[in-house]
Amino acid sequence: MRARSATQRQVVIIGGGPAGLTAALELSKHDIPAVVLEADKQVGGIARTVNYKGYLFDIGGHRFFTKWEEVNRMWREILGDKFLTRPRLSRIYYRKKFFLYPLVAKNALFGLGLIETVRILASYLRACISPSSKEDNFEQWVSNRFGKRLYEIFFKTYTEKVWGIPCTSISAVWAAQRIRGLSLMTAVRNALLPDKKPKAKTLIDQFQYPERGPGQMWENLAEQLGHAGYPVLMERPVVRIHHSGGEVTRLVTRGRDGEESFAGTDFISSMPIRELINALEPQPPQAILEAANRLRYRDFLIVSLIVNRKDVAPDNWIYVHEPGVKVGRIQNFKNWSAAMVPDPNKTCLGMEYFVFENDELWSSSDEQLLELARREIAQLGLVRPEEIEDGTVVRMKKAYPMYDDGWDAQVKIIRDYIESNLRNLQMVGRNGMHKYNNQDHSMITAMYAARNILGANYDLWAINTEPDYHEEHQKEPARGPVARPAYAEPARIIETA
Repeated sequence: MRARSATQRQVVIIGGGPAGLTAALELSKHDIPAVVLEADKQVGGIARTVNYKGYLFDIGGHRFFTKWEEVNRMWREILGDKFLTRPRLSRIYYRKKFFLYPLVAKNALFGLGLIETVRILASYLRACISPSSKEDNFEQWVSNRFGKRLYEIFFKTYTEKVWGIPCTSISAVWAAQRIRGLSLMTAVRNALLPDKKPKAKTLIDQFQYPERGPGQMWENLAEQLGHAGYPVLMERPVVRIHHSGGEVTRLVTRGRDGEESFAGTDFISSMPIRELINALEPQPPQAILEAANRLRYRDFLIVSLIVNRKDVAPDNWIYVHEPGVKVGRIQNFKNWSAAMVPDPNKTCLGMEYFVFENDELWSSSDEQLLELARREIAQLGLVRPEEIEDGTVVRMKKAYPMYDDGWDAQVKIIRDYIESNLRNLQMVGRNGMHKYNNQDHSMITAMYAARNILGANYDLWAINTEPDYHEEHQKEPARGPVARPAYAEPARIIETA
């Protein structure tokens, strides 16, 4: 990036989700002018909160838990006493029974029965003695750590619902990222011999949560930025990204006010990589376009049901491993925060469906989806049909970047092109980097991107999804002129990202 003073810089940020808003906040602390362009009518991205007749619900449920103190501090500064500490209770629904998740040995033993438990332990021992020599896919990775039997019971059905493809087609990188630090023995040890050491994220028993849902965090921040002179402009989808001489020069949006142009010296993008590449003008080489168009996304829809009952279940959320229904997960928003429902005698349940845009479910009418959700919640035995008095449907495109065969090679091709040809453009966040991460990781990538504009030279792609090995990485020698952030991936991960 060219050396410029603060007064010479103008930063344009694509996306008003956790990443984009965090970048703007970091720049505001150093008086670097910036504008945020959000395609939707609402900030927060997938971390927004929807308000339906006073009932509040998330797009997927968002725990606020992080090992990054910078992120914790930022959350507290934005929300103050509106940031609640909540107990976690999540269970798995399997064969018409509930199983605590994370695993509690007694609950699993009595729920599955002695014979099944013996089979699970025997399968786990086989995996310990003779593990798969390859760990290329999700099935191999999980089976090596839990045994094939437990994988088939508690991982396979749900995971294939989420992604819509066989577990053998899902990269092991996704498993390592989402289930890091957890194995059968870890889960049993935490159940029988709890200690005070930091737990794997999968095992945490409490988390923080905004009083009125995650959107409250990002709506508050957008308002604060606006008051500070950092506008967050809504309904500004980016349709063209003009570049010349190795740098982006301006963005063009198309919205309710027609086309608008935003020039800048520096650009930060959290828009999906596929859309980013296809918006470039002039177009990049055909190989780059093909790499972008090979990237796939899993879309999401939620059917929120208003139930005329004070208490339905004690869970924050329930994983549905039952193959006989299409619902993948059920959120009980009242148990995230009492403020999520306007009437304490009623409950709002979020029936979550993982879909591909324009498939049968996605294309179904709202009435058809409401009827499906009513039928399935009754089939699961949680609610009687006559107790459901209302509901609504929300669809979310590109909710989850997919880690299918070849995704990492395509991302690398695109990264190399961007870094060589668009030097003042940085990609951050979940869709911006095609990384299935949590909002704290998205925030950290954006924070470091802003610091790069301030003069640092961090490799954003080296930032780990969690700062688990901070001390180890501090000892690791720097590789070349690009600085590695304190929380960085092991070299073996970087090389395949």
